[in-house]
Amino acid sequence: MVYHALGLMSGSSLDGLDLVFAHFHEQGGQWTYEIEKTACYPYTDAWEGRLKAAPMLPARDYCQLHVDYGHYLGQAINRFIEENNLHYKIGLIGSHGHTVFHSPASGMTAQIGDGAALAAETGLPVISDLRSMDLAYGGQGAPLVPLGEHCLFTGHSLFLNIGGIANITKGGDQYIAFDICPANRVLNLLANERGKPFDENGAMAAKGSVIPDLLHQLNEHPYYKQSFPKSLANELGTDEHFPLLINSGYAIEDLLATYTRHVSEQIAASARSLVNSESGVQQKMFVTGGGALNQHLIESLVQQLQSSDIEVVIPDVQLVHYKEALIMAFLGVLRWRQEYTVLATVTGARRASIGGALWNGQEA
Repeated sequence: MVYHALGLMSGSSLDGLDLVFAHFHEQGGQWTYEIEKTACYPYTDAWEGRLKAAPMLPARDYCQLHVDYGHYLGQAINRFIEENNLHYKIGLIGSHGHTVFHSPASGMTAQIGDGAALAAETGLPVISDLRSMDLAYGGQGAPLVPLGEHCLFTGHSLFLNIGGIANITKGGDQYIAFDICPANRVLNLLANERGKPFDENGAMAAKGSVIPDLLHQLNEHPYYKQSFPKSLANELGTDEHFPLLINSGYAIEDLLATYTRHVSEQIAASARSLVNSESGVQQKMFVTGGGALNQHLIESLVQQLQSSDIEVVIPDVQLVHYKEALIMAFLGVLRWRQEYTVLATVTGARRASIGGALWNGQEA
């Protein structure tokens, strides 16, 4: 079977909306894929402001944003279709939406981007709300990508994504995955203090000096002592780590250097915890997300891992940028086929589940 699907991803770093159109081929239970077209549409200042303010909105305004953002996503897809001449070529849409709230302890998660509005704008079947079913079964609802990694990528034992939040997956007979720490969201907020959207290649961080006391405070956060499965909301980075850094009074370059070290240390510790150091077998860690292009961060990570049997592997730039959007398209395909989209071994749920709400925008 061949499926033609489009995936949408908006990460917590707010750097834009990622779109991927791909073909997925299934034969005898084995999957392959071909990426046809990709795009990243940066948010306008107005939309970035609305998304940042979403957690503080009154209930009625929040519901309106959910609908408005759904129409925005549909309009972005229509633009993508026009720019790439994809009329009548897309079979379905898998939309992650934009996470505003994530509270597994209370069984609640919320990704805005109304699937009905999106389907109405595009006239296509839409699968959205990919996390809620897993939380209803007692899971973390995150990470979502491990099943896609398992089916689409082979030859790697570890998968690391460095986005607004860094998360890691261990492959093999039993998949394990969890959120590691805040990453690009905090680094970007620090770069914003210098009037830059992000610290390109980690150049500012490379000029700074690590502040030992601050690094110790960051590393001592209780989350890092929790066992997996576990997942993070944006608030750890935006409401705890960023204020701690910015209120310290140190130079932005030093704060960037310190937080970069924090991220690399937490990633290295998590990776080592998932690998049998006595095996003597070199493990390959497949690294994607915007942080994979942060040269200073990757150099720091490689240094942290130099005494381990873990090799950092960065794929082509297209996969670095668009792996998560590709997997959202793939999860849409699995939902369409009524197959599991979330692994209980990853999230800690009572059982694996078929996640996602289907909104059929097609005419009968």
